Amino acid sequence: MRSFREIKLHYNFTVEDEKRLVSLKILMDEHADEAMDALHSWILQTKQAAAFFTDELRKKHIFGAQKIWFADLFSGSYDNKYYEKLIRIGQRHMRVSVDAHYMNRSVNIIRNFCINILSSQIEDADERARLLISIEKILDINLDIITSSYIEEELRTYSPAYRVKNALISFSERFSQSMNLVLILALIGLTLGVVGLFVYDVRNLVTGNLEHGIISALGSMLILWVMIELMNTEIAHLKGGKFHISVFIGVALVTIIRETMIATLKHEKPETIYYLIAAILVIGLVYWMVKKTEEKG
Repeated sequence: MRSFREIKLHYNFTVEDEKRLVSLKILMDEHADEAMDALHSWILQTKQAAAFFTDELRKKHIFGAQKIWFADLFSGSYDNKYYEKLIRIGQRHMRVSVDAHYMNRSVNIIRNFCINILSSQIEDADERARLLISIEKILDINLDIITSSYIEEELRTYSPAYRVKNALISFSERFSQSMNLVLILALIGLTLGVVGLFVYDVRNLVTGNLEHGIISALGSMLILWVMIELMNTEIAHLKGGKFHISVFIGVALVTIIRETMIATLKHEKPETIYYLIAAILVIGLVYWMVKKTEEKG
């Protein structure tokens, strides 16, 4: 199944779309009961669905879950947790043999309801059109993920080869998550080490050579700043964002800059300084090229 980032990219689901959906949260919360009434009215009029909801506890649980799903459309939180929640919806529908047609029709009812709400509550035609486009995107994304997980669950049930493939993929994903945890812990440890280095340089600044102390402390502060950027990049990656390799190149660049400043203060051989300057130019060029590529992507 495609990654959530790839799906959002294909639907051109942007930060602006997220902001528009969040701006509708209060309005949609006010009309959530009406939306659910429209959906539940149709469900209970359908013979197959009505037979499924003879148990009152089951009906209450599922209708409550549907209301939460509707509220989540406008939550503004569209990360991996949201993605996994949609996958589980599709899987549960498959396990209880709900026809995919009913999911499509349910989303259609919610879509029509949202259109009616926007038509009656938003006077500005341009703004209404932009809001409607964002709603269409999130509903299509929901339907895409739920349907895809529905199909995958069906394949997993009836295809032994697919079960083996899925088991391998699941193991790989869990292993990858474990490695991400190791990476996060390693970054925390390294960041604490850089903090210690910064404190050490500040102490030398107070008790030792002022000029050397300032340069060393400044270099350590730069490395600490880059380490914080590394942490933020990894956290964003775990939430489904892009992985910026440029941050890692930035660590190397800042480290070389720091070494160059210290080497200059120590009056190292000119050849050493030249090598460090050449390294800065090369790494700086690589950083610039990678940064440009990431911005285009």
